[in-house]
Amino acid sequence: MPPNQDYIAIIDYRAGNQTSVHRALKHLDVEAVVTADLLTLTKAAGIVFPGVGAAGHAMGVLKDTGIDNIIRVLVGQGRPFLGICLGCQIMLAHSEENDAETLGVFPGDNLRFDHSLPDEDGKPIRVPHMGWNTVERRVRSSLFEGVGEDEQFYFVHSYYPVPPPELVIGTTFHGKTFASAFGKEGTWALQFHPEKSGPPGLKILRNFYEYSLSLPPPY
Repeated sequence: MPPNQDYIAIIDYRAGNQTSVHRALKHLDVEAVVTADLLTLTKAAGIVFPGVGAAGHAMGVLKDTGIDNIIRVLVGQGRPFLGICLGCQIMLAHSEENDAETLGVFPGDNLRFDHSLPDEDGKPIRVPHMGWNTVERRVRSSLFEGVGEDEQFYFVHSYYPVPPPELVIGTTFHGKTFASAFGKEGTWALQFHPEKSGPPGLKILRNFYEYSLSLPPPY
């Protein structure tokens, strides 16, 4: 465990891109640890759930390790939490992927993109949605503080989240307009990968870390 509590815990769920998130935080001189240890998660200033993989497998690991309940408890207590891609999707209640019951931090579902949806040129969209796209801000959020409206972020996903409208922070178009950022202050979900999105993505990670440090330390 790190020597103090000013660190970010990156959840290790035996899949995903924990290394790239850790590398991005290290680039920002942010102390971070990849862990599945419940005590280390409990003591962290903030928690990141990175995201590559399948919903069913991820939830199986979380349930086997007890991390699913720890996440619900810590989020309920106001511990800063950032879900990325798959980590974003499992914050909702259900995913069409593997017909999985997910964490249910927020109500909502994850649906698979329909191949027949048209893109901007009228051609059928590609699934997965892969590449760079913008996030149109719907409400102000400290997570996006200092990030330009025209910045582009890296996406790679076949499913998209459908949270309650009042939780939507930003939207993106791929055949249809979907929520690419949602949540409430301190509990955020991003469908894109900030750790792979260059300076604007790093700014988002910096904002998350600074928000985490602004709260009283966990005990």
